Order: sequence, then structure tokens, then C-alpha cells
Amino acid sequence: MKRYGLSFAVAILLAFGAAACAAPSGEPIKIGYLATLTGDGSTWGQHERDGALLAVKELNEAGGVLGRPLELIYYDVRGRQEDAIQAARRLVHEDKVVAIGGTNYSGLNIATASVVTAAGVPQIGTASTNPAVTVDPKTGQVRPFTFRMSYTDPYQGKVMADYLINRLGVKSAAVITDVGSDYSEGLKEFFTARFAELKGDLKGVWGFRGGDVDFRAQLTEMKATGAEAVALPILYKEMGLIMKQAAELDWKPIFIGGDGFSPSMHEIAGDAMEGSYWVYSMDLTNPQLVLLLSRFEKEYGRPAAEPSNVANSYDLITWVAEAIKKAGKADPVAVRDAMENTKDLRLVHFTLTVDKETHNPLNKPAAMMIWKDRSFNFLEMWAPQDTF
Repeated sequence: MKRYGLSFAVAILLAFGAAACAAPSGEPIKIGYLATLTGDGSTWGQHERDGALLAVKELNEAGGVLGRPLELIYYDVRGRQEDAIQAARRLVHEDKVVAIGGTNYSGLNIATASVVTAAGVPQIGTASTNPAVTVDPKTGQVRPFTFRMSYTDPYQGKVMADYLINRLGVKSAAVITDVGSDYSEGLKEFFTARFAELKGDLKGVWGFRGGDVDFRAQLTEMKATGAEAVALPILYKEMGLIMKQAAELDWKPIFIGGDGFSPSMHEIAGDAMEGSYWVYSMDLTNPQLVLLLSRFEKEYGRPAAEPSNVANSYDLITWVAEAIKKAGKADPVAVRDAMENTKDLRLVHFTLTVDKETHNPLNKPAAMMIWKDRSFNFLEMWAPQDTF
């Protein structure tokens, strides 16, 4: 008989009435969460917190885990490494959590890796795509207590380059990167390597520093090269400003970006976003995801502006709950072992099997999206013929 995991069980229980379940009792099992709730990126962090809280609520309505209620303890890390480290220490030493969810920033998860490893508490990043999140680049060994929900920058960068050349027929491109960001620099590196491998004409790489708001000098130089496309291995605020300023310079290249995307960019870029392409972590037409987003809207009285963050955090909590159940106890090391041995766990947005050598999901597909008619539209699932 195929095992579908807790997410499927929760859906069935909700459909037929969770009131029939025995209420969980006893000491709560505590799960920590690190999220950027204020400042740049807060739209992601707020949706992750709310998706995680919804998962905890539904699991508790379905009887909890091991007969005990779950409790989510979350802290605002403000997108800063020092705040993430401090919060991680508090979660493991004071709150005594069994696992930590978040963040969605590679640099923050790399910074907290030593904290969770020393404490022996597993941490799961959501959209933290740099390989160094789960594998120590100095030793080449997997970090024993860190995991991720997402694919990695090597794969994402490869998809961006492949799609430009093999689907859109682009022959030349420019790149603009945040030189102080682990995420941006990593994604840039893998995009440029794949673009060159496919014999694309790379017109150059331009840089900026986080916090910059004027990109006209870089864009003027990029436009002069005649590049057909611009790769954006950066985050949504800068993406929106770059597309807006390019339009003001009367330049309309093909823009393509990764999972730093947010629909909120439209508030900055306006119609300059039209026709831009994005590598996304999930198919938004997936019926199970549509159902989750419907429950999210009912719970919070607003639609989810960041659906991938909601799905990632909801599925993350489901994964942790399943690992606790398989471990048979709320012990962080036992939960880590169960997580590492996860196979064919059906979640809302994909089926999870963990690669023990990297702690990455095996064969997680990428969705190609286009911003068209002022909305985010699914195009197709895309996978290059070979993988990194």
C-alpha cells in the first residue's frame, strides 16, 4: 500500500471532520521557525510564518503528533545573519525545539549551520538554494543537521540558461548581480557557466551592492552591448527597480530570473514586467496547492501573495511532523535520522525523497513561469537533459 504521509492524512481528516479526532494532550512538541518578518523580504517571511502556523493548527486539529500538540515558536531575523544566529541559539538552548524551519536566505542558513550542528538540532531551509547550506564547501561533506526544501543554485542557474537558449532561442545575454549576496553570486556563477557551455554569447557581468536603488549606469552599458536578454540572479526589490529603469531607458530585453521573484515586484516595476520569465519552485496550478491556498485565504482573510512560501513552510512542518512520528519520539537527533531517511513523502507541492549525500530533495522539478497580462502564469515544467 502506498504511503502518503501526514499531509494526505490531514486533508482526509479535514474533509470528513476533524472533530472526531481525540484532542492532543500533554507537553507540546516545540518546532522553531526563523523568518524575516520585517524589512526587505518581509513578504516572504510573513507568508512562511503563516503557512507554518496553518500546518500546526491543522495537525493539532487532526490529533497532533504522538498524541501531543505541536507548538510553533518563531522569531524575526530581519534578513540579518547576526539576528539569525542569535535566534537559532535561543531556539535550541532556551526553547528546546525539536527542529527549526527557515530561513529562505542562503546566507542566513550558512551562518546558523554551526549553531544547529553543535546543538544537534535539525534545520530545514525553504528557498535557501546555495549548495553550501547543506554541504560544507571546505570539506565536501554534508552538514549533518541541515536540510532544504528547494533545488539548488547549480540546477536553477542551469535551467535559466537552458531555457533562454534552448526554448527561447536567445543567443546573447548580460547578467547583473548583488556582489555581497551568497545567493546572487552563486546563481550568477552557475548561470554563466551553463550559458558558456551552450555557446551563448555572454556580453558581461555587472554588479551592485545590496541597498542600491539606481541601476541606470549598469543598464546603459548593458544596453550598448546589444544583449538580447538579461539574467537576474537577485532578489525581487532590485529586480523590480531594474526592469522599471530599463523601460525608462527605452530598453526591453528578455528578463529571466530565479526564485528571488515575488509577485510584489509589480508594485515597483509595473508593466515593465510584462513578458518576463521566471524559474519557480512549483506548479501553481497543482490542485493540492490550490486547495492549500484556499484554506490559507479562509484562515487569514486574504489571498496568499507569496504562494511558494506558504507551500514551502506548510510542507516543511508536515515533513518534521512525519519525522517525529517515524522516530517515535520528539528527540532532535532521532528526528534528524528520520528526516535523512525520508523517501516518497507526498507533500502539497511535490513528493520528497532526501539525497543522503547532500540533504537535498532528489529530482525536484522546476516550473517555468511568465508574467503576462499583469499576472503570474505557468508555462511548463522544464528540466535540462543533463544535471549538475
